[in-house]
Amino acid sequence: MPRTSLIEPLIMQLLRCPVTGSPLRQEGQELVAVGDTNRRYPIDQGVPTLLKDHNS
Repeated sequence: MPRTSLIEPLIMQLLRCPVTGSPLRQEGQELVAVGDTNRRYPIDQGVPTLLKDHNS
């Protein structure tokens, strides 16, 4: 099982969902939009992929 990389709290305060603009929270190896939990963005080797068309 891959180890979960935690994103620094200061960085998490700055990150926003590229579609809704809502804050994000980390759930394992994904970032989830607080306002719309269907909007999820993968974290690959500690780097979040925040692309509108990459939403899963």
